[in-house]
This record gives sequence, C-alpha cells and structure tokens, in this order.
Amino acid sequence: MNTLDATPASSASVLDYFKLHFIVLIWGFTAILGKWLTIPAVETVLYRTLIAAVVLAFVIKKKDWKLPKKIIIQLFFTGMIVGAHWITFFAAAKVANVSICLVGLSTASLWTAFIEPIFNKQKIKPYEVGLGLVIILGLYVVLKSDLENDMILGLVLGIISAILAALFSTINGKFTHLAEPNTITVLEMSGAAIGIILFLPFYSAYFTGGEGIDMVLKNNELYFPDGHWFVELINTIPYLNTDIIMIFLLAIICTVYTYSVSIELLRRISVFVTNLTINLEPIYGIVLAAIFFNEHEKMDSSFYLGAAIVLFSVLSYPIFNYMNRRMKKKK
Repeated sequence: MNTLDATPASSASVLDYFKLHFIVLIWGFTAILGKWLTIPAVETVLYRTLIAAVVLAFVIKKKDWKLPKKIIIQLFFTGMIVGAHWITFFAAAKVANVSICLVGLSTASLWTAFIEPIFNKQKIKPYEVGLGLVIILGLYVVLKSDLENDMILGLVLGIISAILAALFSTINGKFTHLAEPNTITVLEMSGAAIGIILFLPFYSAYFTGGEGIDMVLKNNELYFPDGHWFVELINTIPYLNTDIIMIFLLAIICTVYTYSVSIELLRRISVFVTNLTINLEPIYGIVLAAIFFNEHEKMDSSFYLGAAIVLFSVLSYPIFNYMNRRMKKKK
C-alpha cells in the first residue's frame, strides 16, 4: 500500500490496552524528568526530538527505509505538526499555567471524535462526542483549583495544541499500515526537530524574556524528599551531568519507546480510544508527583471526583461501542 486508505483493525487485546496505559504512565513521568532538568521546555523538546531521531536512524533496518518519496515527505510534515503541537502546548503553559494548558489539551478527544470520522469517511458517533465532553469536565474538576481568570490566550493555545494532537494522531492511524513504527517515529521526530529549529528565532524574541535560547546542559543536584538510593547515587558520582541523563531518559524511554509503541498500537486501537486514554496522563502525573515530591496537596476531593469522571469515560467507551455495534446489527 502507498496511499492513506487503511483504517485500524478492531482486534486489540487486553495486553494492547495494558501497553497503552503503560506508555501514558511513562508520559506522566515526563513531568518528573522536566522538574529535574535545568533547561527550558522548548530547548528540552528540541534535544528530545533530535536525540530520538539520531538514535532510531542507527537501529532501523535498511529495508524499512524503502518508502515512496511521497510517504516520506508526508511523514516529515506530520512531524512538523507534532512539533507545532508541543510548541503550542508549552506556550500555553508559559502564557497561562499548566492547568489551563491541560484543560485546553483535554479537548483532543472531542476534536478526534470529529476529525477521525472525516478522515475515514465515516459517520460521527454521538457517544464519542459525549465522552469527549465528559473528559473535559473531569479534567476541569481535577485542575480547577489551579485555574485563573484572564488566561484566555493560554486556553486558546491549549485548544490549538489539542486540535494538532487530534490531527497528527489521526494521520498516524493511517500511516501505521504503510510503514514500520520506528520508521514513522524517526521521520516524524526529524520533522518535529526541524520545525522547532525554524521556530527558535520567534521563540527567542518573544518567549524567553530577552534571555535568549539556553541549550547548555548542566549538572544539577537532584531533589527527592527523604532521600532515595538512586538519586543519592547519582548525586555522589563526580563529573556526571544530570541534565544529560534526564535528556537521554526523556528521548529514549519517553519518546523513542512510547511514540513507537503508540503508533504500533494504532494498528489495533482507534485514534479516539488512544486520545481518550491519554487524558489519564495528568492524573498519573499528579500521583507520580505525590510519590516523588510529596506533593499531596493536589490529591484532594476534587482530584478523586475528577479522576473518577475521567476513568468512567475511558472505561465506558467499550460499553458504548458494543451497544452501537448491536444497534447496527439489529438494523
């Protein structure tokens, strides 16, 4: 096949869903790594995409590079959409706060409910639209204590980031049948890196407060409440640059592994279900922050209520999908 005409097969196993939740958990861990890094977010993403692309370029089999030029170009530009998604995500957090950014991003499921059927030439499913709206409500309840007024620009940027996420996820749902996941990842990470490099002059002028771009990786003593053997070990090793360790963990584990696996899972799990599940990332992130940094203040009654709403949306999708198929058979 050399055209975007394939749709995901509906043959996901329990292990596939476990893998999906596992990679979402890892993405939740990126906030922990980010807290230990000393360089800003956009520079971090540039390192992340460049290293991921270079590492994968060395491990991909020669036969997996044999793709039509049209597909290679499409994958490269899809990577630029990924880069734009990350840029608008971090810009939303910069001009507003992380919570408003995440509320905006939570609309990705809603946009996917419209974009995926359009790409696949299918009817829009009302229950997917409904679950997308419920997800937004759930994350609003989780994050409402951190929301502030007059943050419209941040919310708009978060929503743009969500639309871009829905778009590149839907496109990847097509590409996953045309190329190997690692090949897709290396081409898209290359496109994302180039896109971010092109954005750097604008970023330096308007988003750094006049301080310019900071690409210097530093040695920073890691913080962990009450100590931890791994962190204590890293802190005692001389000439060890902690930024380099965190960047490589971010690039290899949180990007190469998770992105490739997520693309491979799109062969069996729909884009909507994938983006619906990804909404658990901030919840996993809050739990991990409580474990790693003793930040238990966010785990109040609103957190548990909102988390329950999000979990209800994720877990109820198979039921709604089953009922929808039954109704079609009766017709």
